[in-house]
Amino acid sequence: MHNLRKLDVYAKGLEVVGEVYKLTKGFPKEELLGLTTQLRRAVTSIVLNIAEGSGCGSNKEFLRFLSYALRSKHEVVACLDVALKLDYTNKEAIKDLESKLEEISSMIIGLSRSLKKKE
Repeated sequence: MHNLRKLDVYAKGLEVVGEVYKLTKGFPKEELLGLTTQLRRAVTSIVLNIAEGSGCGSNKEFLRFLSYALRSKHEVVACLDVALKLDYTNKEAIKDLESKLEEISSMIIGLSRSLKKKE
């Protein structure tokens, strides 16, 4: 088991969750049960999968949940692309967010490599 709150990737994920929630507050109200919810669920899934994996008893299980977290990150990117396409946001508004998502990807991949070495 790993100490969740000591994982930098978890902290970075929480930061991005806050930014996505702020961003989606500006989405049209008719998207509340659509894109807004999907984007919020996907970004939250990143940190929840990291959390769940950190509580597993083996590195192999943790790796599986890190894979899920990475998939959720890709889902967030796709949702942001949809939001751009629908003019709910603009490229400038999500530039920093996209950069942080890429950083999270790198951190997840790095943590995964580290865990694989320990198997």
